[in-house]
Amino acid sequence: MKKWGILFTVLMLFSCILPNAQATQRDVEHNKRFKTGLEQLLNHDMRVLKGKKVGLITNPTGVDRNLNSIVDVLYNHPDIELKALYGPEHGVRGSAQAGEYVEFYNDPKTGLPVYSLYGATKKPTPEMLEGIDVLVFDIQDVGTRFYTYIYTMAYAMEAAKENNIPFVVLDRPNPLGGKEVEGPVLDPAYSSFVGLYPIPLRHGMTVGELAKLFNKEFDIDADLKVVEMKGWKRSWSYEDSGLEWVLPSPNMPTKDTALVYPGSALIEGTNVSEGRGTTKPFELIGAPFINGDQLAEKLNKEALPGVSFRAASFTPASSKHAGKLSHGVEIHVKDEKLFQPVMTGITLVKAIHDLYPNDFAFRAEDSRGISFFDLLTGNGWVREYIETGRTVDEIVSRYDQELEDFKDVRKKYLLY
Repeated sequence: MKKWGILFTVLMLFSCILPNAQATQRDVEHNKRFKTGLEQLLNHDMRVLKGKKVGLITNPTGVDRNLNSIVDVLYNHPDIELKALYGPEHGVRGSAQAGEYVEFYNDPKTGLPVYSLYGATKKPTPEMLEGIDVLVFDIQDVGTRFYTYIYTMAYAMEAAKENNIPFVVLDRPNPLGGKEVEGPVLDPAYSSFVGLYPIPLRHGMTVGELAKLFNKEFDIDADLKVVEMKGWKRSWSYEDSGLEWVLPSPNMPTKDTALVYPGSALIEGTNVSEGRGTTKPFELIGAPFINGDQLAEKLNKEALPGVSFRAASFTPASSKHAGKLSHGVEIHVKDEKLFQPVMTGITLVKAIHDLYPNDFAFRAEDSRGISFFDLLTGNGWVREYIETGRTVDEIVSRYDQELEDFKDVRKKYLLY
């Protein structure tokens, strides 16, 4: 009997291991078939750049599968003359913090001139583009409206049009997937560099798709070419691509950060820490005046899909409440497919507002009566609804129709 018991155990283990091994093999195979726009360019579309003087807009995320920078790949390519680099927020090599202005300099590795597209000059000037035959954009987006890189792309497309230069976008995955679209659509009256066009907070598009939408819907009319990915599926999570995660910015350390960002970054528009200055920005939320257990209990009672909250304490090394012990919650995404980051973020802001009305505050209004929170939500009414006691369901219901209208526009520009 003992022998049969051992045999049964071995068979059970084998039955568990085999499907996992088969699944792993399938993952390896489809990862091999998947190619980014950069990989497609190098393997099939080099004619786009061959023999041309190239200007490149990129940052550390512009890498091939072996993590070689596109800067070095193009600079060393025998058929391409890379002439200039253009850096978005945080710079070409990613050495600048959020909001830090990066001036003109020469890239220490290649000696190429690097022009800043953040701060005083967000749009390339004719002088910056002198002698350039084609502009190339290769940056990993995070799928959220208020991430500045997509507007660097838009301004550069405008400059390309004005200077009769073709514009090439090398497409990359949306780390939030390409199916779900969520949140209010920006009111043009609240247009800024953290929200230039009327798109929702979670747009569900790749940078290549956004470039096509911007170009047509907002009358940029650049000579645009999108080098499409091969094999990407809209249902994929970022891990399905087989790509390594490279920090798009200093406070976007992991793909999990990107996942919560469309909602938890709304905290930036308040006096509560969004976790900058910790190892888990946008996943840790808190302030000295918050009771973490109380907040976690309130949030967990909401039974939000795909997420739970754990009471947490932390001391930010920088940014809001730097050096002060803060209490709040850590956001734990349990099911990425069910998780709704924007609704979760709005619920989080409202919960803190309601629990701590004497301590919580939205960031101050400017001369137009607009708070930074309003720039993030893309309107003034979400803040008003929270302040006047309206429910999260009422907030979501109000933006539902505009979201459906955007989805109809979006369909025309989907590539995958």
